[in-house]
Amino acid sequence: MLPTIFQQAVPVLRKLEKAGYEAYFVGGSVRDYILGRAINDVDIATSAYPQEVKGIFQKTFDVGIDHGTILVMDEGKEYEITTFRTESAYADYRRPDKVEFIRSLEEDLKRRDFTMNSMAMDRDGIVKDPFNGKEDIHNRLIRTVGSPELRFSEDALRMMRAVRFVSQLGFGLEPSTLSALKEHSKLLEHIAVERKTMEFEKILQGKWKQEGLNLLVHTNLYQELPNLSRYSEQLKYSANRSGLDKLNKNQTWLLLLTHFVEDDIEGFLKDWRLPTKMIRARSKELEILKEREVSGWTKTLLYRAGLEAAVNVEKVYGCLKESSDFSEEKVMEQYHKLAISSRHELDVTGTDLMTWTDKKGGPWIKELLSDIESAIINETITNEKEVIRRWLKTCNRL
Repeated sequence: MLPTIFQQAVPVLRKLEKAGYEAYFVGGSVRDYILGRAINDVDIATSAYPQEVKGIFQKTFDVGIDHGTILVMDEGKEYEITTFRTESAYADYRRPDKVEFIRSLEEDLKRRDFTMNSMAMDRDGIVKDPFNGKEDIHNRLIRTVGSPELRFSEDALRMMRAVRFVSQLGFGLEPSTLSALKEHSKLLEHIAVERKTMEFEKILQGKWKQEGLNLLVHTNLYQELPNLSRYSEQLKYSANRSGLDKLNKNQTWLLLLTHFVEDDIEGFLKDWRLPTKMIRARSKELEILKEREVSGWTKTLLYRAGLEAAVNVEKVYGCLKESSDFSEEKVMEQYHKLAISSRHELDVTGTDLMTWTDKKGGPWIKELLSDIESAIINETITNEKEVIRRWLKTCNRL
């Protein structure tokens, strides 16, 4: 029996078929079904042209009608339905110059990237596989549909996708596909940074990211990624660290940054068009990691890091050292023992300090609150307003 996510979409296929058209599940959902992986959404392809699709369903949206894609609302759920199509030359190595709608499923599957993504499945679970994708899945091989040179020159981002699938699935590259990656790696320079970054981050999330990172170096694709051209040895060194497979995306970024000698880490990351929040978080963690390596975890360092950053730092530290005096669990335990976890928890405010001193506000408040934080974190005093006031008087701060 098909998984629920397919069964829920079967009525959509039936409606298209009832109107006289072919309709199939296609792409990643079929691949993942055969692999036994989790499926988050399904894509539907049909012989119906966009206007014909719109005539069958009551509620539709033209999300990508120029390329044959219509968003359909059916039984409260959204489905993207795309017309079978062929594509002309790709002048910019990314988008086809012209799309032509067709009625042939096989011609539509022929334009896709890899054999494992070029299968279609009907509503009864019968798979149409003209390019032997199931066999390649069985043999754990990533192979292009037709000529790899042609596929990569059409859309250069497919080269990064090939490495991403290696990282996610642990598959190998079919020899001619691998050769074409090496030969055409320079084509990646035509692809927008944002799109390359998206694929790179998916590589960092894969269970087999070691193979993925090594493949980026082996094929020279790394040279077309922001600021990486001089870091081949560092990439290989990072890729072969014990425990790399246990790091999440952010932790893997942090590991890589420890090997990239940059005065301006924030500038390095900005060139990847990454979100500002992510850039600041990794920059802060890199500073914390350096201190952790020199002096170990102190209460002050744990407090300054915050729980998420502390865990990220410790995971990477363990990966770098291949052994650690602390563990992730111990860091979490130590963190939760801190008297406070943020300034918001202080039992005094700036208003209290101005009342006690009869002074106007100014930078002195922030400085004094910082001293109070430190005293509480290091258990010199407890976090109680009257205790804090007496301590300040004893220290001649009031």
